[in-house]
Amino acid sequence: MNDIQRVAVLGAGTMGHGIAQVCAAAGLSVRVFDLDDAALERGQRGVLGSLERVVKKGGLSGADAAAVAGRIAWSTALAPSVVDADLVVEAVPEKIELKKELFRQVDAAAPAHCLFGSNTSSLSITELAAAVRDPGRLLGLHFFNPVPVMELLEIVRGVRTSEASLAAAEAFARAIGKTAIVVRDYPGFATSRLGVVIGAEAIRMLEAGVASAEDIDRAMVLGYKHPVGPLKLTDLVGLDVRLAILEHLHKEVGEQFRPPALLRQMVRAGKLGKKSGEGFYLWPSEVKQ
Repeated sequence: MNDIQRVAVLGAGTMGHGIAQVCAAAGLSVRVFDLDDAALERGQRGVLGSLERVVKKGGLSGADAAAVAGRIAWSTALAPSVVDADLVVEAVPEKIELKKELFRQVDAAAPAHCLFGSNTSSLSITELAAAVRDPGRLLGLHFFNPVPVMELLEIVRGVRTSEASLAAAEAFARAIGKTAIVVRDYPGFATSRLGVVIGAEAIRMLEAGVASAEDIDRAMVLGYKHPVGPLKLTDLVGLDVRLAILEHLHKEVGEQFRPPALLRQMVRAGKLGKKSGEGFYLWPSEVKQ
């Protein structure tokens, strides 16, 4: 498989535009696809805001930040976004039929050497790979939020993922400055199973009145050296995303992943975390205009 120089990212949300940024910062040419013009605009603002913060901290010059932003193109047209891609990274909502249909379309438009990666945090890579003609070219590329900051990249190997694809994914991880772990395709992989269990238990503790959201988070940050508490992390990931992961793992793995009632109530109320302006914390500056 050829060296990865051109990356297409499908989905301009929090994860998608973060993936685009780290790829562009590594000198790669990036195209971001999303059907929604407003989502593309938010994604572009997200990248520019992130780069501005890096410049203020002295991590990049203004000229270098502008060069990174200039390596990212934004489009509502799928085929032109993937037509010459060496790697396609899917970062759309955690709905397996949506992802499979998207990969079918990508498979018809992308070049024969293109590697397919899914940013899913819990869905079956093997099942997703069945949607493309060569399942050996598809694997999981599970990034962590915020993508420009978090070092880990979880590479998930499906039943039919080829050795060449795995090697290309590991080389890609090194090229963009990430440390990779390789796990086999199993519900929740390694990281999501551990992460959502902690998050769900924190929600149950809040529901039972054990402590405030702030103190539960502070306990994990100060007591266990987590970079961010589980409730704030749930806000950053999205309560709807966490609920979908828990529902999938509850079905596939067992009772320990049953979603807390409070989480369901908050999602029904539209309290999805940072992206909606309110979750376990208030995020007033994030409310969409």
